[in-house]
Amino acid sequence: MQKFTLRENVAGAFFAALTALLAYLTIPLPGGLPPVTGQSLAVMLAGLLLGARGGAVSQLVYLLLGISGLPVFAGGKSGLTVLAGPTGGFIWGFVLGAYLTGRLTEKHDQLSLLHLTGAAFAGGVCAVYVPGIIQLAYVLELSPGTALAAMLPYLPGDVLKVAVSVLLAAKIRAAVRQSRQ
Repeated sequence: MQKFTLRENVAGAFFAALTALLAYLTIPLPGGLPPVTGQSLAVMLAGLLLGARGGAVSQLVYLLLGISGLPVFAGGKSGLTVLAGPTGGFIWGFVLGAYLTGRLTEKHDQLSLLHLTGAAFAGGVCAVYVPGIIQLAYVLELSPGTALAAMLPYLPGDVLKVAVSVLLAAKIRAAVRQSRQ
């Protein structure tokens, strides 16, 4: 097993902290729906900038911080009850989402915006939604179709987060590439 460098450890801690911080960035939705949060933006950026392993570990650290009782989940919540609740699958999905996003981008130094967009959407949206929708349907005893339909109000915000993450990651990746020259 390959060890993490100090730089990778610091970057992972940064993205765990960024995910926690963005959990407090909320946009309320009507009808009693949970708010849109900024967490998945950090998930996408972690994968795009740290790769599969680093991105996934950063989100695992975030998850462990919440399990340990720190109020890092949306709304300042924490604990295993959140992870076992209706929205817990989305938090579990952060690990998978960062991993997939990173896996789709880490082998290439220079990627098109389209490739970065596809990776951010596949990992930061699809890979997060799958376990989230499954757990949402199970806990609330909904049909999978009803649980999927419940996610429709969140898609515009997630598409915006994809765009922001791609633009930020493209700039950061270019700056890192240039600093190596």
